[in-house]
Amino acid sequence: MRQTRACLRRVVAQHSRHKYLKMKELRKSVCAANRDLERLGLVTLTWGNVSGYDPERKLIVIKPSGVPYASLTPEQMVIVDLDGKVVEGELRPSSDTPTHATLYRNFSGLRGIVHTHSPKATAFCQAARALPCFGTTHADHFHGTVPLARALTPQEVEEDYEGHTGNVIVERFRGLDPLAMPAVLVAHHAPFTWGPSPRKALENAVALEAVAAMALDALRLDPALGPMPAHISEKHYQRKHGPGATYGQAREPQAS
Repeated sequence: MRQTRACLRRVVAQHSRHKYLKMKELRKSVCAANRDLERLGLVTLTWGNVSGYDPERKLIVIKPSGVPYASLTPEQMVIVDLDGKVVEGELRPSSDTPTHATLYRNFSGLRGIVHTHSPKATAFCQAARALPCFGTTHADHFHGTVPLARALTPQEVEEDYEGHTGNVIVERFRGLDPLAMPAVLVAHHAPFTWGPSPRKALENAVALEAVAAMALDALRLDPALGPMPAHISEKHYQRKHGPGATYGQAREPQAS
């Protein structure tokens, strides 16, 4: 009996240590992605944040509010639950935490979210305009038009601005696959991107800003420009993301 109890204690201790190490790594990953927002030119001042999600513990790691990116450390990252309540951390979490929490609750498969006010993508938000697929660069990364979430009503702003920002994104994605379209433009606000990790969500934010810049240039050349032919855009998306994708290197078969 004593041996059984001792064995159980060891198993519990090992499991607790595994969860601790996993959360420590997530904090490092989220911190690094937040610091890279500034390096990649996606933010001005402190206008942006990155979070990561641990589905096993149902906990979110997110940037502390208003802290300059260059001074961020993994220990400063704030851990909150899916209701946005602080579980661990001495600093206040990002003011956008309720939006992040809403997306994690509603979109399965998300492990990282990025919110920026990057200039070109935000220009589409301020114009309350979706971002059509004008060329193959866009099609390689996003499956069709990057959708626009509607503006919040006065009541929604008064009730819970950040929470309802998440709600209008979820509302817009009814019938859409958030993993195939890992970005959204919120009317009069700014973009959000996401992915299977904080790093991938950051890559999607970089791609969104790049294709938004190309789109603005294309619209200057031809203000009446329409989306590219669907058969070309579909080819480009599927060759990179589809079941028979040919982009990149084949994965090594795992040893049995």
